[in-house]
Amino acid sequence: MSTVIAGRYELERRLGIGGMSTVQLALDRRLERHVAVKLLAEHLADDPAFVSRFRREALAAARLVHPNVVQVFDFGFDEAAHQHFIVMEYVSGHSCAELLRERGHLDVQEAVEILVQACRGLDYAHRNGVVHRDVKPGNLLRSDDGVVKLADFGIAKATEQSSITQVGSVLGTAAYLAPEQARGEDAGPRADLYSLGVVAYQLLSGRLPYEATSLSELALKQQRELPLRLDELNPDVPATLADAVAMALALEPGGRPADAAAFERHLRDGARGIPPVGDGDQTAHLPAGTAATRILRGGAAGAAGAAAGAAAARAADREPTAATRALPRRQPPPQVPARRRTAPPPAAASAGRQAGQGRRAGAPAQAAKRGGRAARRFFALLLVFLLIGAGTAVAIIATGNRDQAVQLRRVVSDNARDAVQQLKDLVNDNAR
Repeated sequence: MSTVIAGRYELERRLGIGGMSTVQLALDRRLERHVAVKLLAEHLADDPAFVSRFRREALAAARLVHPNVVQVFDFGFDEAAHQHFIVMEYVSGHSCAELLRERGHLDVQEAVEILVQACRGLDYAHRNGVVHRDVKPGNLLRSDDGVVKLADFGIAKATEQSSITQVGSVLGTAAYLAPEQARGEDAGPRADLYSLGVVAYQLLSGRLPYEATSLSELALKQQRELPLRLDELNPDVPATLADAVAMALALEPGGRPADAAAFERHLRDGARGIPPVGDGDQTAHLPAGTAATRILRGGAAGAAGAAAGAAAARAADREPTAATRALPRRQPPPQVPARRRTAPPPAAASAGRQAGQGRRAGAPAQAAKRGGRAARRFFALLLVFLLIGAGTAVAIIATGNRDQAVQLRRVVSDNARDAVQQLKDLVNDNAR
């Protein structure tokens, strides 16, 4: 005999099972259509905080009506089964988790199309004040006609502050949680973008950016390690698309795209080879090894990657950000004095004297040369007087003659006036 929930929904077969719920295909006897009924775990019914929050969040999720969001039709509590339930539209197709199990990873075009539709669903929800908080491949459903829908809006928030999380239960899958969620902070719309960035990384590479078995291990890896670039794991992924995903995986929310619509734009542009720019200083938060530093690593970035690096550098130079303020300020290169021009050979000098422009061009150089000689004489004489103060027997190394050779002459005299004269002669010899 089949089970009927709330006297209306006749359960037919199980579609999936998770830690907090089981999803069943059911027939709505009243409207004569198939629906998906999510039966929450029985122990949740005994948590007053969960019951209250679940009701509020289920109402918020039911108000979301969008092609890329699974519609919530009904919710309630079945006393006979002692279970909370949610009735949603049935999506005939496969979840992204099933696609990953069957195929490992998806090709670029297919993955980007799934992600773009997910961005549209998130953007609509965020604009209506609803944050998903549990974006992962199992909650991205693709119908048989290619429409992608986000499922389970509101459930994560309902359980977020209930007693089940206070006794150590991990909400959702740890690998998809944004760093601020793992720290127990309030998760905003950009936490959903981080989670979708993890999904993007997995769809394009077949692996997670961080492999962790607990929240503490995940937090340590996020702080200490950088995930491999997508274009290194999968050569079919354009460098610009890898940059777009890396931006969504920024540890700080301010480094991620401004909103889901911006992330959608970055994904589309990245797939076409256009770097992810245009959101203020977000490109300054790209992890090391992305567009801004690929040239320094010596990797083969290509023209598109170099353009992305230049754009990121320009964005970082316009205004200091949280990432750039933590780095030492770049100092301007030291000023190297221009090398002094030497006198031209006789043949060139003769040709210069015959040409009017040659004479005009040579005059500044001669003046600079005379000025340099005078400066050398002044500092040499200053050195002489300083040395005389210590004694009359001195040794001088003089440089700077016409051939840039070094002349060494020992000057020894018991008479100060004679020593000065010898030193003057040495300076004059080197200044010619």
